[in-house]
Amino acid sequence: MSRRFFSMLLCVCALTAAMPALAETFYLPGVYMATAQGSGGGLTVEVTFDETQIASVTILEHSETEGICEPAIESLPDLIVEGQTLAVDAIAGATVTSTAILAAVADCVTQAGGDAAAMLGASDVAEVPFLAAEEALW
Repeated sequence: MSRRFFSMLLCVCALTAAMPALAETFYLPGVYMATAQGSGGGLTVEVTFDETQIASVTILEHSETEGICEPAIESLPDLIVEGQTLAVDAIAGATVTSTAILAAVADCVTQAGGDAAAMLGASDVAEVPFLAAEEALW
């Protein structure tokens, strides 16, 4: 009995150790661009991917309101790259700009072969307002 238990425990440990490697996201390396609707018009991002991560996020152009959008434009790209996630909080006072940045980066993730919904920790796109809105456009 104890031999079988330890064999099963060893298998569980081996599978648990392998899970992070199985869950790792892979991308088609390159530079991708996408535009999403902000409060003042289109907001365009450029996202660079290597095989396993988002290397950089750059806001190329926007028509957002000066003095309001800067916190989101300056901090969200770094938060996305540092955390390798789209599950970042919107910047208070710049929620529409934050949502546009996240929607555009999500589009780039999809273009690169990644799973944007998984990067948000969402099991259903309907749980993610900006992804659901983007899909409604298609």
